[in-house]
Amino acid sequence: MDIEFYNVKKKAKVKISSGSVSKVTYEKETAKGPSIRYAFKAVDDDGTKLTKFCSKADYDKL
Repeated sequence: MDIEFYNVKKKAKVKISSGSVSKVTYEKETAKGPSIRYAFKAVDDDGTKLTKFCSKADYDKL
């Protein structure tokens, strides 16, 4: 399964295989309580670091 990221340097969408994608959570404390954001991280063939925010369902599916 490939995951589609947007490469800012190339100004184009790129597909990265799910084997080289890592899952990351960003947690912060807000006035209403803790907030958790889910994301996928990868590195493109030219060395560009890629991040794509996703839903919890997509995060758990990978």
